[in-house]
Amino acid sequence: MIIEKSRNHYGAYAENGDGIYAAGNTIEEVQADTEQAIELIKNELPQDQWPSALRGEYELVWKFDTESFLQYYGDILTLTGLQRITGINSKQLSHYATGYRKPSPKTVSRIQDGITRFAEMLKHVSLA
Repeated sequence: MIIEKSRNHYGAYAENGDGIYAAGNTIEEVQADTEQAIELIKNELPQDQWPSALRGEYELVWKFDTESFLQYYGDILTLTGLQRITGINSKQLSHYATGYRKPSPKTVSRIQDGITRFAEMLKHVSLA
């Protein structure tokens, strides 16, 4: 599911399943609405009319646009901290978080790579 921020709420749509949409004021509401939408499809439509992504086993994967990610995780990952792990100036990251500017695909990749490296580092941390 692709999650995007609009002016008033968050919205989501299935990248690989036509007809699966959700919305909410928070990411948690979007996730719950997505699950309700899937249940509605499964309960109200014959199986041959389900999106192919819902036939058989499936896993919900949440993909954020850059603006939504930066806003949603902004209380946990500060712009200064993200600057350290991505090498992108915090003022520039602020522009992406507010929607004032859109990052290029290369910049999105730099942000993703920095976050992935940070997550890998955290996986190997042990507190004593």
